[in-house]
Amino acid sequence: MEVNDGADLCFPQLLNVSCRKPTSRSKMVLLNILMASVSLITVALNLLVMISVSHFRQLHTPTNILLLSLAVSDFLVGLLVMPGQILRKTSCWFLGDVMCSLYTYLVSLTISASVGNMVLISAERYVAICDPLHYPTRVTVQRARFCVFVCWVCSFLYSGIFLKRDMTGSDRHNSCYGQCTIITDYTIETIDLVVNFIFPITVIVVLYVRVFVVAVSQARTIRSHVKTLPLQRSVTVLVKKSELKAARTLGVLVAVFLMCFCPYYCVVLAGGSVSYVIYLLYFNSCLNPVIYALFYPWFRRASKLIVTCRILQPGSRDTNILQVDH
Repeated sequence: MEVNDGADLCFPQLLNVSCRKPTSRSKMVLLNILMASVSLITVALNLLVMISVSHFRQLHTPTNILLLSLAVSDFLVGLLVMPGQILRKTSCWFLGDVMCSLYTYLVSLTISASVGNMVLISAERYVAICDPLHYPTRVTVQRARFCVFVCWVCSFLYSGIFLKRDMTGSDRHNSCYGQCTIITDYTIETIDLVVNFIFPITVIVVLYVRVFVVAVSQARTIRSHVKTLPLQRSVTVLVKKSELKAARTLGVLVAVFLMCFCPYYCVVLAGGSVSYVIYLLYFNSCLNPVIYALFYPWFRRASKLIVTCRILQPGSRDTNILQVDH
């Protein structure tokens, strides 16, 4: 009997403290095959976004700098967080407590960075739509980069709270060996709920409600006057249409973000298990570049140039990647 019991353990030599191997179930196998596929797609699509915005000079705008930062966090989710989640759920954790703590840190980091980027995107659209006259001076590439830098520094520091607690706490060592369990408590969950959900979601919703009201008003004004405007003001009209289109696209991005993140934190708030709903949170990282592909012609065009390796040609950085955008 001891031999049979040992065969079911992650560490047979540690009969009293070893965890049992995860049971193989068809639903879990299918779920993990799906997650592995989503992970590969997430890495590939976000890598295209990162290369596109970094390579083509025409795409070095404040809006795209924020999208680049979001793509970096999404890329990390696809490259490290999703595979780690699959490993945690389908096999024994042989990487040790230190790597488990670092994985927990990475999960917190990517979530915090994604939320912070969404707040920045909402604020950028708010200024662009509600205060367009001051937008060129208030929102520059340098300021966008600085805001992204601050966002990531804050995410690193905030996630460090979880890493320090995880490395110094004794809860993990009271469990069996062979599992990577994300340890939480009421205090940590409350802080995370406020910092990563209640406060940023409130800011995002308030900003985008204001953006939506002003955008609808501007769209009606443009439609009612477009036929009577003199020729010299046509450029201004096109600029306004472009800003409204960007607001709509980023509005879809924010809406999808809310649909993916809200269920996770609602379950946390209700005190339920997040075993499956967390996959929806991770799936958001795959959906973001899909939204770019659907709404941004420059992303489709840039992706084609990247896949065909034409970005390796001399002068490709100066390609007119926005030539058909209106």
